[in-house]
Parts: sequence; C-alpha cells; structure tokens
Amino acid sequence: MTSAVISVDYEQPVSDAACDTRHAWARVPAEPSREKREALKSRIRRLLRERNAVMVSHYYVHPDLQDLAEDTGGIVSDSLEMARFGRDHPAQTLVVSGVRFMGETAKILSPEKRVLMPDLDATCSLDLGCPVDAFSAFCDQHPDRTVVVYANTSAAVKARADWLVTSSCALDVVGALHAQGHKILWAPDRHLGDYIRRETGADMLSWDGACIVHDEFKALELQLLVEAHPGAKVLVHPESPAPVVALADAVGSTSGILAAAQRMDAHEFIVATDTGLLHKLRTLNPGKAFIEAPTAGNGATCKSCAHCPWMAMNGLADLARVLETADGEVHVDPALGLRARVPIDRMLAFTAGLKKGQPAGSLVAGIGAA
Repeated sequence: MTSAVISVDYEQPVSDAACDTRHAWARVPAEPSREKREALKSRIRRLLRERNAVMVSHYYVHPDLQDLAEDTGGIVSDSLEMARFGRDHPAQTLVVSGVRFMGETAKILSPEKRVLMPDLDATCSLDLGCPVDAFSAFCDQHPDRTVVVYANTSAAVKARADWLVTSSCALDVVGALHAQGHKILWAPDRHLGDYIRRETGADMLSWDGACIVHDEFKALELQLLVEAHPGAKVLVHPESPAPVVALADAVGSTSGILAAAQRMDAHEFIVATDTGLLHKLRTLNPGKAFIEAPTAGNGATCKSCAHCPWMAMNGLADLARVLETADGEVHVDPALGLRARVPIDRMLAFTAGLKKGQPAGSLVAGIGAA
C-alpha cells in the first residue's frame, strides 16, 4: 500500500528560543478499500489477543483506530488518560496510536512493557520546536523559575522539567504553584502559556512554540462563521491564538471540549481543535451538529484543514504490521526515563489528588525546582 508524502507549510516563530520546523513532513497512508479495512481490523483483533496487547488511541487519529481501540478493550482519550491507562493496564504490550511523545510517555511509565507505534516518524510541531539543548540553555538562564512543560515534548525535555502538564490539568497545576509563590518557566506552546497566564495571573516566562493546527485558527473568519450560525456555541482548545479563545463559549482540552458539548444546551457547535475530535463528538452527541472552525479566509484553497499531518500517519496497515513484526517499538534510555518520570508522576499524583478532593495547594507544597 502506498503512502503520500506531504510537506507541512509551517515555520516556527523566529526568536532566540525557537526552532525552525519549516522542513517538517508527514507520510499519510492511503485509505484502504472497505474489504481491506475489514480484513485489517480482523487481523489486528487477532494479533492483539495473541500478543497480550492493548490499543491506546488519541482522539485525533483516524476513526478506524479510535473505534478499534474501544472495541478491543483499549481506550480513546487525551494524552493524560492515555498515560494513566497504559500504566495501569495489565497488558504487556501497549500499541499507541498518536504521535511520538505519547509513545515515549507510555514507555517512561511502563519501562517493563513493550510499546509499539504504527509509525515512529509521527511527531509534533511542539516537540520539534523545542530541542533539548536550546531548551536546557533557556532554563539555565532562569534558575529561579519552576520549569513546567507541556506533554507535547520529548522525553529529554521532560527530564529537564520540574512539572509536566496536559491541557486538562495545566490551569490547576500552574495556579497552585503560583499560589505558593513560584515563578514559572513554561514550554513550549506560547498560546497555551498565554492562556494560563491570563487565567491564573502567574509570573510566566514562555518558550516560543506553537501547534501547526491550532495556530492557524482565525478570529475574523470564526466571527463570520458565528454570525452565520447565531445559535451555535464555540468550543476552543487553548492552544489557539488569544483572539480565537476570546470568542469561545467554552475553552478546554479535548476531554474538556467533549464534556462541554454534552453539558451545554445547544444543538450546534463550532469546534476549534483538530478535526479528529469530531468523530467522538458526533458519536457521543447524535442529535447535535458540529462545524469545523475556519483556519483560512474565503480566498483560500482549504477553508478548514485543521488536522495534524502526523496524527494522520497512523493507519490500520502499519498497526497490523508492527503487531506482527514489533519493528515499531519505542525505546527510551532507562536513565533518561527515570528523570523524565519525576514530573510525569507529579502530574499524575496531582490529578489523582484533585479527584479525591484534596486541595491543590497541598499537592504542590514543598515541590520547587528540581
């Protein structure tokens, strides 16, 4: 089966603390026929049983991989729940459908397990745009700050951090650290960092990175779409630019957007995040309509192409292949993994404590720079 190689037309903002990703690329699998699709699914189900394996899929991957994960006892979720599920599941092989930092996180939390990915080249512009050497130098320039990094980073960057967060817990963690008097060094997404700073009032110094999907949403075009659909509610991921966030009726992570769509009393929603989430939104809300937020103006070839090209690299054929051959195995240096696990475990303990009703301040007390 052939794959299309596409160029990603994107440049990371140029500054002393940014990395150019203009040469990024992605290899997208061809869509299989209906017969081939069903044959691949049957083969994957058999291999999962034979390999004592479970699927862990992100909301942004192909609907086939989302549905198959749930049908076989796995999970479809955001990166926080992916990490937690993989750590706690008894299966000895985890098959992670997503991007590379998700596979690395699974391996860090489960070093004794085999972690496979359909395509090890599936990466992330935030990860690419935050190389560890430059980031470490940035941290060294500001030793008085507590380093908080987003999950969309390499294992090496995580190992340099004090705290790891996802978009679903970033406000709580940074808010608690701010209340304890911490000054924050944040990386890598500047839009998410600005949103957290506005919401918490924290003293934050941010790395200059952005997601190639969320960075492209346009406030002017979104406003025009809202005017064309006056009853629609706007759901926005906080990796989006501030003028887009300002138009939102609800701002949240992928899981937060899903919850808002179910909770809010509306029949129509405009969604500013990766279009991969629309499959789950529509599945959970069959009586509601979901419209893609615009990433370009009226003169553009594509009015909304909001789908991560690296997430699109995950396909059924490659999934079946790695289950048979294990040639898509994720490896993380054990010593690096031990250092990277510290901020990850802090995040998981923090979110577990919040669920139990513990005050956020007690969950960060006494934890400063590493």
